[in-house]
Order: sequence, then C-alpha cells, then structure tokens
Amino acid sequence: MGIRVVRLGSERARGEGTRIGTVRRPPRGVPKSEFASGNWYDVWYPNLAPSVETMTLGQSAGTPAQWNAFTRRYRAEMATPDNARSLELLATLSHQSDFSVGCYCEHEAHCHRSVLRELLIEKGARVEP
Repeated sequence: MGIRVVRLGSERARGEGTRIGTVRRPPRGVPKSEFASGNWYDVWYPNLAPSVETMTLGQSAGTPAQWNAFTRRYRAEMATPDNARSLELLATLSHQSDFSVGCYCEHEAHCHRSVLRELLIEKGARVEP
C-alpha cells in the first residue's frame, strides 16, 4: 500500500488505485468524461498544485538557484494550514490504501511532484519508489 507519484496521462500501474491530479488546470482538449479513461486522473485536486505564479517560476527555472527559489515558494504554499492538512490526510491514507498523485510534466526532477513526493515523505507517507 502507498502512494505512487506519476505523470498524468501515462499508463496506469497495476494496483495503482485512484489517481489524483495535483495540477492547476485540467488537460487541454480532453473532455471531462475522458479524464479517467485517458489515464489523466480520477479526482482533480488543484489544492496541492503550485499557484500560477509559482508554477511559472518553476517552468522557467533554468539554473539550480532558480529551481531552489521555486522549491522554497512551493513549500511555503504547502505549509499553509489547509494544504498542510491535505498532506497529512494523504500521508495517513497511504498506510491503508493505494492511490497516486501526479502532474503532466515529463520529468519529475523538474516538476512540483518531486517536491510533493518529499513533502509527503516528511509527513510520514508510504511513497512507492
């Protein structure tokens, strides 16, 4: 049991469970009725996505210093009471069920989901490698 951190739109792993989209916007050009069948997500939860401003900062980060600035800002957003409670909830649920969280970015290392993975682990979540 645990959380998988995935790229939305990728093939689902066996036993992956519910896929949660932690993205600011739904996939473009995809009808809502096809979000789950197209391997995007079953539930949209933008609360754990970076704000538009922070997302833009991360997407334009070309140096380690710029990426660190994005990481600090996203972590600050996730430290707000509502977001911290969401992280704690997912961390607790990870010990009793299988589910995944994800984003559209091709490379996890340059995506908020890499930071989200760290935050969930820090909250005690069981996160699949």
